[in-house]
Amino acid sequence: MAKLQIHLIWRVLWLLPIPLLWCFLSYSGQLVFLENKLTDLRYRFRGEIYSPVKIFYVDVDTRALQLLGERPWNREYFGHAAEALLDVGHAKGVGFDFVFSALSYSEVVDVKKVTAGNRAFGRVIFKHPRVVLAAQYTFGAGTAQVEGEARRVPLLRLGFGDRTKNDLPELPQDPLIGSYIDKATGKQAVYGRIGLIDVDEGYGSDAVPRWVPLFAHTLAPTFYSLSLQLALLDAGLDQDAVKVFNDRIDLVDAVGRVHGSIPLTEGQLIEVNWFSRWINEDLNPRVSLADVLLYQRDLTSEKPAERAAAARWFEQFSDAIILVGPTDLLLQDLAPTPWDNQPVPRIGLHGNLVKTIRSGLYLNHTPKWVDMVAILALTLITSGLWVSGGVKGLRSKLTAVLVLVAYVWFALTFFRDYHWLVPLAGPLGGAFTTSFAALIWQVIDEEKQKGRIKGMFGAYLAPALVAKMVDSGEDPQLGGVEENITAYFSDIQSFSSFSEKLTPQGLVGLMNEYLTACTDIVQAEGGTLDKYIGDAVVAIYGAPLALPDNGYRACVAALRVHARIAELREKWRHETEKNWPEIVLNLQTRIGLNTGLAVVGNMGSTSRFSYTMMGDNVNLAARMESGAKKWGVYSMCSEATKLECEKHGGDRVVFRPLGRIVVRGRTTAVPIYEIAALRETATPEALECYGIFTDGLNRYYERDWDGALARFEQSKELEPNQPGKTPGVTSNPSLVYLGITEHAKHEPPPENWGGVYVMKEK
Repeated sequence: MAKLQIHLIWRVLWLLPIPLLWCFLSYSGQLVFLENKLTDLRYRFRGEIYSPVKIFYVDVDTRALQLLGERPWNREYFGHAAEALLDVGHAKGVGFDFVFSALSYSEVVDVKKVTAGNRAFGRVIFKHPRVVLAAQYTFGAGTAQVEGEARRVPLLRLGFGDRTKNDLPELPQDPLIGSYIDKATGKQAVYGRIGLIDVDEGYGSDAVPRWVPLFAHTLAPTFYSLSLQLALLDAGLDQDAVKVFNDRIDLVDAVGRVHGSIPLTEGQLIEVNWFSRWINEDLNPRVSLADVLLYQRDLTSEKPAERAAAARWFEQFSDAIILVGPTDLLLQDLAPTPWDNQPVPRIGLHGNLVKTIRSGLYLNHTPKWVDMVAILALTLITSGLWVSGGVKGLRSKLTAVLVLVAYVWFALTFFRDYHWLVPLAGPLGGAFTTSFAALIWQVIDEEKQKGRIKGMFGAYLAPALVAKMVDSGEDPQLGGVEENITAYFSDIQSFSSFSEKLTPQGLVGLMNEYLTACTDIVQAEGGTLDKYIGDAVVAIYGAPLALPDNGYRACVAALRVHARIAELREKWRHETEKNWPEIVLNLQTRIGLNTGLAVVGNMGSTSRFSYTMMGDNVNLAARMESGAKKWGVYSMCSEATKLECEKHGGDRVVFRPLGRIVVRGRTTAVPIYEIAALRETATPEALECYGIFTDGLNRYYERDWDGALARFEQSKELEPNQPGKTPGVTSNPSLVYLGITEHAKHEPPPENWGGVYVMKEK
């Protein structure tokens, strides 16, 4: 025992470089991308949450674009909207996620029209200091061209600490912002509140905008972010309330009272706490700018009812922070979020950051040393448990898994309850890779013992049985168990004629190629090869390894086999040197499937046995294969298989009902179906054929012989398999039912017939 413990300790020490590597990756920031993805998982676990601040989005969507017309837009529209939202809607503030600069104008614009629109918008801004206009350094690449010069975001983490050397952002043009002489003081004052809309995309390592600089120091003023400006308006504070420190921003009112502290990363950045997905009417109420402008127009309507209705409509914006920005796809201002895998309007970033600041729910990261301790501790615990019980030590491995689950649960709940980001990527990566390496080590140690067992029994036991015996550690015994499986039978059409047309060598070569193709597909879909019976292939889906979707896998395998045989026919047709007879070039195989309980296990003599299946459901699968010829199809299954396939595969496999039959040896009717095609490869003509045929079959059940004959005549022309056109095809379901229905028309079945066909042959 002591020797074993020493062996385990040495093994753990030899594996120690693996968690140390993960510590290095975590410390150097190489795991940020993975950690971000796991942070997205935390959001989904936490769920969407409410915020004390009321955010309303005004979308510049398709309807708004139709109203605004071609660019450049008349900015007077935005002035009308802002004035109505503030004066009538009593909003606390309106922020525009557009940079209203002169850079977007072309040389052919109507200068007078543009100037008039700017002046109208400027008058609104001068009158309403609660309007915040966007300014921007970058969009994606890190630089913006402003008056021919490249302007970079002055990020402190990149060394832009000297404000005298920092660039100005792209600003709204005059007269949207400007200066004037304050009559009360006689001093020069400025109007126009500006908010930066930049994101530090280089700090997050993925496409989700996560980090935002809250300010940018320049030689002129310090510019604050749009979200911070709107948060100030919501709190009733002026820009002078912002006090910037190395590790935080304090919001201090005129009498020195602190209204909140905002923690800073890298002395400037804040991480957005995403409160909800973009599409959420309760948490993210939205209206179109077109509606705002239409109701604003109604405020001056000559009809009192329209004026009153418009005023009531604007009441929804009371005490709200309004964000006006692009949401139409054509404006291409999109990005994914932790909630939305597909890109959504980026304006939601600003709304979530306002909520973050006003709620005080800031995201907190553990210190680096905590990350290192978590990686080493979790790795040592889980890998130690993993190796302590050997390859098959289920209890110790289960305990290791439970430790990992408990750690993940702790990280998720700690984020949900306290908004702390406990590391996941490093600890889980270290634990998994170290445990995997330990497992490989164990496997190598135990291979010698497995080799001994294989050497003893491999000479007279089937390889699959030997492998299972090695895995279980038990000696093989005769007997079996009842399992839910799908039995698979296939047989070549008219195979008895092949030996008459081919030489023995040619027949063997052909069969080897055919059986290899079929077996590869059967096993690729998870099936177990039971046996070959001449040209027949017998396989099991669902044993010895349980497959919950065994019916779906078997159906897919059947369709893949037919597709592969079509490829082989084409290949053989081009092998002119082998002079294959026509019967080979027309080779077709029939496949039958049935799902249900069957006895599976090791069966045979005491000296030689193999893994096989038996039972009534197995026999029914064989009847499906042999009965397929009667109905002119090449893949046929019972209703049990169809239902199992649809349970796990949905509508990915197309089935065609063929009727209800009573096979030899049974007294109850079995609904049967053709496994027609994979929906992704089915042609529109084939799908139309199956629909018409099904309608004809229903008419046949209803004893509407003429109606059924008419529908079968229609479906006959659309059948995918046509005699004389499709290689080896001599019939199809439409032709079969034309004959059956014609017979029933002249010799009607009894009233209690029920549409059942009794098979006379196996």
